[in-house]
Amino acid sequence: MDHNAVGSDSSDMGEGTKFYTIGDLAREFGVTLRTLRFYEDRGLLSPRRDGTARIYDARDRERLSVILKGKQLGFTLTEIRAMLAEERSPNGAAMNLKLSLDQVEDQIRHLEQQKIEIEEALQELKSRRSSLAAAA
Repeated sequence: MDHNAVGSDSSDMGEGTKFYTIGDLAREFGVTLRTLRFYEDRGLLSPRRDGTARIYDARDRERLSVILKGKQLGFTLTEIRAMLAEERSPNGAAMNLKLSLDQVEDQIRHLEQQKIEIEEALQELKSRRSSLAAAA
């Protein structure tokens, strides 16, 4: 593969397929190189290799977008992997998180419970801070 074909602003190999370096995707999505390598280790991304360089294609880029959306919604990587495994897109349609109504409801309950726990922890810490500040 021609090393000039993969640049910091992505490239096109003539067949309409875009290729990206690990740095391209890290910058575009605001994640670290370590994060991308971690997702690869977990089987969520599978870039091609050119020597030691990782070469990502449009499908990898789309998968990364879905992974990050899943993380934003509070799903675990295991849950995201299962959702991606269900994704069958033979016509090239955009990937998306395949969520059932039950999954959405479960996640809402889970996040609401986490919110309650976080608010309780914040209340406790603020109370301790006040006590410590008063004692100082």
